[in-house]
Amino acid sequence: PRVGAGSYAGAVTDSRATPTGPDQTTDPAASAALRVVDLSHTIRAGLITYPGLPAPVITPHLTREASRATYAPGTEFAMDVITMIGNTGTYLDSPFHRYADGADLAGLDLSTLVGLRAEVFHLTDAWEPGRRGIRPEALADRDVRGAAVLLHTGWDEHFGGPDYGVGAPFLTGEAAQWLIEQGAVLVGIDSVNIDDTAPETGGARPAHSLLLGA
Repeated sequence: PRVGAGSYAGAVTDSRATPTGPDQTTDPAASAALRVVDLSHTIRAGLITYPGLPAPVITPHLTREASRATYAPGTEFAMDVITMIGNTGTYLDSPFHRYADGADLAGLDLSTLVGLRAEVFHLTDAWEPGRRGIRPEALADRDVRGAAVLLHTGWDEHFGGPDYGVGAPFLTGEAAQWLIEQGAVLVGIDSVNIDDTAPETGGARPAHSLLLGA
């Protein structure tokens, strides 16, 4: 499964709509039933997603004012240079993020990212500060085979603030293994990381290792 963090993994389809077949994009009834929900954070200069990683830098390469000297009257353009780390805003991890021989973003099969049934787990009551890990029993009552699994922990309310990187909920290795065995295709979380990043973990990243290696 692919891994998303920073308040889920991009845009997903509404779980109420499950059009199938070769004509799904042209069937008026299917089109009317399909609702796309964009869960992405807006990227702006200075945005801190993961504390300790650099913020995006956005600078003009060509301003509209400067372009007027080059183009015909009434014709103007703006071009910006964006420098940012991949872990910015709402992002998707590919296997290459964890494994040197894994597929990078360009190598992912789009069918594993688009048009998936969404299974959203509301887990605000499934963790607490002294027990931050999301465990398999919190997920066990749903069919996730072939689905994008989105874990709503409530931590997204801290996004962009100083508390976002401290004491965050995460997916345990046992729960990651359960999702793999149950056939989930994509897993997203609204937390700073899908793993526990506390120093006492010694740098272990079981959720990343399992999900991106599946």
